[in-house]
Amino acid sequence: MLADDQEQAIQLAEEEIADFKEKSYHHWLSGMRAKLGIFNEEVEDVALIENLLDLMQKYRADYTNTFRALTLEKLEETALFGAAEFTKWQELWQARLSRQQQSKEVSLQLMRNSNPAIIPRNHRVEEALQAAVQQEDYSVMERLLKALSNPYAYSPEQDEYSALPEESARPYRTFCGT
Repeated sequence: MLADDQEQAIQLAEEEIADFKEKSYHHWLSGMRAKLGIFNEEVEDVALIENLLDLMQKYRADYTNTFRALTLEKLEETALFGAAEFTKWQELWQARLSRQQQSKEVSLQLMRNSNPAIIPRNHRVEEALQAAVQQEDYSVMERLLKALSNPYAYSPEQDEYSALPEESARPYRTFCGT
């Protein structure tokens, strides 16, 4: 109960709800700065972040793997990383990082702490479930769970789990909200 008086309780709830959008945006922006290794705040950060997200959408880049590649400083041969627009964005990002006191190594550590190396991708979960159900082989699930037990480890064992599924002619459908 927020307050004994119903009108006062409604007013308190409305005040908190009114602040939600601003608070949510602030936390999102803070999280995105961390994903890019940015410690301090500059007005241009919003444009830098939104530009990257727009490029990722334009080139259909995988969200997790894009940030993984930036974190590892291993830009693979993809449409995104090969685009002149991305090269320009990367120059702006590097210039932005140079304007903070923290070293490159400290920024990369912030990125490692903010960007998972792997996520439980549907095709990997289905592969593990299928092996368990059809062959009673639980080793596939055990390896997946071990890799996912510390998604921020950036261990060599996790590399295979960052691979995207093969393109399919059929649209992928899930029924669990993922």
